[in-house]
Amino acid sequence: MSRSTEKQLTLLYGKVLTPEGIQENGVLAMEGEHIVFAGEASALPSDLNQTNADIIREPNGYIIPGFIDIHVHGGNGEDFMDSNKDVLDTITSYHCSQGTTAMLATTMTAPKAAIDTVLKEVNDYRQQEMPYTRLEGVHLEGPFISPKWPGAQNPEHIVHANVEWLEEWEAAYPGLVKQCTLAPEREGALEAITWLRNHDIVAALGHTDATYDEVLKAIEAGLCHGVHTFNAMTGLHHRKPGTVGAMLSDDRLSAEIIADGIHVHPAGVRILARMKQDYNLILITDAMSATGMKDGEYTLGDLPVVVENGIATLKSNRDSLAGSTLTMIRGFQFLINEIGLDIERASQIASRNPAKRIGIDHRTGSLKAGYQADVLLLNTDLDINGVWVQGSRKH
Repeated sequence: MSRSTEKQLTLLYGKVLTPEGIQENGVLAMEGEHIVFAGEASALPSDLNQTNADIIREPNGYIIPGFIDIHVHGGNGEDFMDSNKDVLDTITSYHCSQGTTAMLATTMTAPKAAIDTVLKEVNDYRQQEMPYTRLEGVHLEGPFISPKWPGAQNPEHIVHANVEWLEEWEAAYPGLVKQCTLAPEREGALEAITWLRNHDIVAALGHTDATYDEVLKAIEAGLCHGVHTFNAMTGLHHRKPGTVGAMLSDDRLSAEIIADGIHVHPAGVRILARMKQDYNLILITDAMSATGMKDGEYTLGDLPVVVENGIATLKSNRDSLAGSTLTMIRGFQFLINEIGLDIERASQIASRNPAKRIGIDHRTGSLKAGYQADVLLLNTDLDINGVWVQGSRKH
């Protein structure tokens, strides 16, 4: 029996990265929104050898899963804190061109009313067809953080953890909030962490003055993740392991890394990559509105930022980094070219691990039959030659 001709069949020939490893003479078949085959070309089912298929061949190129960025504030001149349809189209279109096929709209520490607005706009956006990168939900970065480690978050808006706010947001937009970053040592934090765990929301530490013991106590309450490891947290000392010591030594915590060579020295990234195996290391961008733009003056949330040579710092404190101008493809390349990871491990860190962390790994983050066709085609230099989101070519 012949297959339905209603859905376009696309065949990508090259080095296909499957969960079993790289298939050197591989092919990936996409039909409609889904992958229908990923493996060695010699094993392609005969009913997929259609003469009317769209065939793309790049024998020495790589076919890998689309990137998933769970910590990103904006791009191409726009910030998620200013969300409306046009802003969300602008941000998702830019990051889609850089290989990101799914992301979490990440907020800043801000007044509750401003966060309310972001949640409403992102929820409304998700009710329609999303033309570029899919917004899988929202990452609340603050406002429940430490005033001792605000980073580029506005300290005027920092508050103690508030379960009533979380309950209100979850009731209004069920399942929208996927991750919440807070300082686990602060008043009300343990109660909030337990609430987040019970509602299948990732409870993450960040912008925190927590001691090693305070982190362990929070893990017992349900803490499971840490944002931009090494940045805005208590460092490692041989007698006071601090937040970083807990991040490095406890396998119950997954860890984000901004792999740009600016936020963390390459040696620090290598150490983290050795300590965090399996699903416990996740590449993020922490990208702000200036990503994809020229150097100049911008804002992150409501704070002025200066970007010089692609490095974003607060205008009021040029020693304080203010997000990044990193893209997922550049972070992926950095992990391979500078840190020495192989393509399989770098892809896991950029795709499969974040998918697992936010609970969407049953449908994306890997190339296998039945999964969404969220796919990247890279050339031999690991530059992007094609981006597909749910089977539709975007770039």
